[in-house]
Amino acid sequence: MSEQIKHECGIALIRLLKPLEYYQLKYGTWRYGLHKLYLLMEKQHNRGQDGAGLTTIKFDLAPGKKYIDRERSNSSTPIKDIFDAVNKGINKYSSKPELLNDPVFAKENIPFAGELFLGHLRYGTFGNNSIEYVHPVMRDNNWKSRTLVLAGNFNMTNVDELFKKLVDLGQHPRDYSDTVTVLEKIGHSLDEENQQLFRQYKNDGHYNIEISRLIAENINLAKILQASTKDFDGGYAIAGLIGHGDAFVVRDPWGIRPAFYYANDEIAVVASERPVIQTVLNIQTDDVQEIKPGYALVIKRNGNILHEEIRIPQTRKSCSFERIYFSRGTDRDIYQERKRLGELLTPAILKTINYDHENTVFSYIPNTAETAFLGMVKGIEDHIKTEKKRRILEKGANLTEKDIDEIISTRLRVEKIAVKDVKLRTFISQDKGREDLVGHVYDITYGTLRPGIDNLVVIDDSIVRGTTLRESILRILDRLDPVSIIVVSSSPQIRYPDCYGIDMAKLSDFVAFRAAIELLKETSQEGVINSVYRKCKEQQNLPKEQIINYVKEIYRPFTDDQISDKIAQLLTPKEVKAKVKIVYQSIENLHKAFPNDQGDWYFTGDYPTPGGNRVVNNSFINFIEGRNQRAY
Repeated sequence: MSEQIKHECGIALIRLLKPLEYYQLKYGTWRYGLHKLYLLMEKQHNRGQDGAGLTTIKFDLAPGKKYIDRERSNSSTPIKDIFDAVNKGINKYSSKPELLNDPVFAKENIPFAGELFLGHLRYGTFGNNSIEYVHPVMRDNNWKSRTLVLAGNFNMTNVDELFKKLVDLGQHPRDYSDTVTVLEKIGHSLDEENQQLFRQYKNDGHYNIEISRLIAENINLAKILQASTKDFDGGYAIAGLIGHGDAFVVRDPWGIRPAFYYANDEIAVVASERPVIQTVLNIQTDDVQEIKPGYALVIKRNGNILHEEIRIPQTRKSCSFERIYFSRGTDRDIYQERKRLGELLTPAILKTINYDHENTVFSYIPNTAETAFLGMVKGIEDHIKTEKKRRILEKGANLTEKDIDEIISTRLRVEKIAVKDVKLRTFISQDKGREDLVGHVYDITYGTLRPGIDNLVVIDDSIVRGTTLRESILRILDRLDPVSIIVVSSSPQIRYPDCYGIDMAKLSDFVAFRAAIELLKETSQEGVINSVYRKCKEQQNLPKEQIINYVKEIYRPFTDDQISDKIAQLLTPKEVKAKVKIVYQSIENLHKAFPNDQGDWYFTGDYPTPGGNRVVNNSFINFIEGRNQRAY
């Protein structure tokens, strides 16, 4: 992807189902769980670079012993930092191997030597990346069954409503954010369940110490999650630990945010991505299960694992951007789907180059577009193969050896044109003045085109703002002197804001939106803009369930091709000599490529939750009124 977009967080949960002594004997170390957690987090580094954190819970420690350890970092190397802190406690005993390798001693004396682990990788989309916002977050209590640790991949569109419900309960939340709001919502339901069970067991004549044990054994996490999530409007995969040792991961009923799990008799693992679990545990694709939309995976302290319905599952709308770009491309299905995206673009690409593949070089924008590029190559090669057959059949009996040589020598011209300077990107991303340097993020391979003769086709997985295309890519590709540059997007035009975890919340950021606005002005249809604004203002204070997405009317007067042509015009620098065209994926082909994951609201405006319509409504109002802020 040529543009840097912050997006969904990553979670990693591990429950060791045997005592630490078991892992010391079988694997030679009681740190088996920590090692696996580290790998799960490193393998999901793509999901969060604003911060990382981990929490460990130890079972069966005596009162007075610290049973929860937590470490968080919001530095530029957060995973390294938190595990350096973990290793500091371990290395304290490096000169005493008899103690270091004793799991009983370790559990009593070394931080993070526990049985239950929760790790998190953070991409901040609510606008604050201070350490207080780095997960796991904690709601501490002297009663273990009231202590809650939370980490998640979530964004709520209705934080205002959830916050008000907490205030109406008499609470005074310490912050206005979805993280604190979700923590307190689940925490309140946890308190209520504890209180109900306490009264029940007290009335039965049990002593307080025994009541604590009974609550831990019988607390109903499904009931707690049903009560606390009933008003959630958003996408979420939320992982939680209870102080006494229960754990859960709950997923939204539309399946917007991903979560997968694996369990055997030694270990239970949950992560945001399937291939990560496969790699870390060396298991097959079909061994890893999806947490179903609307369900929670509950791991009880006694080792029982339950998959329980929390919310009624809705029409599946799992995030298609997850498939296009965000997830690791090593997943079996995602790899094939990304190739399919590229292949499905073949007819549109051939039409754009007037079927002149002999004078066209094909390439991609590194690095995530490479898989779609492979699919595009297959599609063009299939076309060339068909052309060869046609030419042979046309010649028939008149086919000469020279004809055969000419026909079979026709092949696709593929080159590695663009090269991304990763170190420069890292430097620029940390600099507030990055616009001045962004033009040199990419370099090119010189001598790969015939100047003034060849067309150049480059595929990217998406075009959101178009800034990098305008400021860097098109300028540097033009140095090769192609006749035309065709930029291909494996995703459709991004027209609407996201509100479920991707940092695409402002309409004015989207080049497709800016293109539509410009077209309305050029064709004397400014009245459409005013009409949409009036409709948005009229429904601004309605309940979210009654709000309609009128922003769709901004795009309605124009075809996809008209908007694509305008985007090309907006993104082409004046000094670029080549003719620039932009080819986008169609919605129809997107659905063909992702038949099971059709969350497409950023392309179509069809939001899975009512809160989405409120977000796009407010986003348009912000645009008209000149407020450069998020709409939720």
